[in-house]
Amino acid sequence: PLFSCIQSFHCRHGKAYLFDKVVNVTLGEKEERMMITGLHTVVDIFCVGCCSIVGWKYEAAHEKTQKYKEGKFILERFKVLGPDGSNYSSPNEAIFGSSDADDA
Repeated sequence: PLFSCIQSFHCRHGKAYLFDKVVNVTLGEKEERMMITGLHTVVDIFCVGCCSIVGWKYEAAHEKTQKYKEGKFILERFKVLGPDGSNYSSPNEAIFGSSDADDA
């Protein structure tokens, strides 16, 4: 599968997953970030639908043992699925969704 997860990680908000490729994201600015596994050059990745940060891309790993992460993407489960594991509604659902009476 094109979007199969390579490995499971843990981040500030809980589980995160490493991917070779992601879609529907835009990239932020490069920055040096100290992580548990050492210094990395990363860019935050933003959802094109809601513009929120959903993870980051590893541009460079400064530790030899971390080089396998270069060019790969981390998606944080919390930021993609929400704190309880349910999907956030998309902006289209908010506009075209059911009426308030239907939610009662």
